[in-house]
Amino acid sequence: MGVRLRGVTRRYPGLTALDAVDLEIADGEAVAVTGPSGSGKSTVLHLLGGMDRPDEGVVEVDDKELTSRQLDAHRRRVGFVFQRFHLLPALTVLDNVLAPVLPRRVDFDRRSRALELLEAVGLSARADALPSELSGGQQQRVAISRALINRPGLLLADEPTGNLDSATGREIIDLLLSLRERYGMTMLLTTHDPEVAVACDRIVRLHDGRIVSDEQVAPAADVFDRLGGLRP
Repeated sequence: MGVRLRGVTRRYPGLTALDAVDLEIADGEAVAVTGPSGSGKSTVLHLLGGMDRPDEGVVEVDDKELTSRQLDAHRRRVGFVFQRFHLLPALTVLDNVLAPVLPRRVDFDRRSRALELLEAVGLSARADALPSELSGGQQQRVAISRALINRPGLLLADEPTGNLDSATGREIIDLLLSLRERYGMTMLLTTHDPEVAVACDRIVRLHDGRIVSDEQVAPAADVFDRLGGLRP
């Protein structure tokens, strides 16, 4: 799923979060958005995910403008991963993954897909566990599985390693990138961690709501080279 911001401005009371931003992300690309707190990183994710609307400019998905009428359908094509895991403490791991699709009709077997995703993140043996019985890295893996339950074309991750130690964070970014390839997704993540950013295809830097640089990451033999050669 290719996405684009064209001349997008988003204002809040007393703050211009984004100022006439142009940004294009190709289908299948992995892009890291960096910058200091308040630079507009999360606003970019919210606009591309259909969680917010611009005051000026256009949000495009697959070369078509995203309109208010299309927001609900668009959100079903987007997976969200956050710094905080937002798991429901009273539900098992499996039920947390199933939670987004329980209220509505779908054209796939919910349980089979959820179990497949838990296997993909290495947690098939913990399907009946509660979140409190898992480590932080395991909880983030559950959250990633939940984000993929609808087979999204776009995965948005807001500081996905922010609550994790560096070694676990490297495992999570490697997992996200491998799932991106496995399921053919476009991925956009925000981060303050240079090692996370350099694992992606491109790094876009924001400052005061404007893009100050947009650079391709130098080619590497594989993602482990970019992360310092440490394998999980």
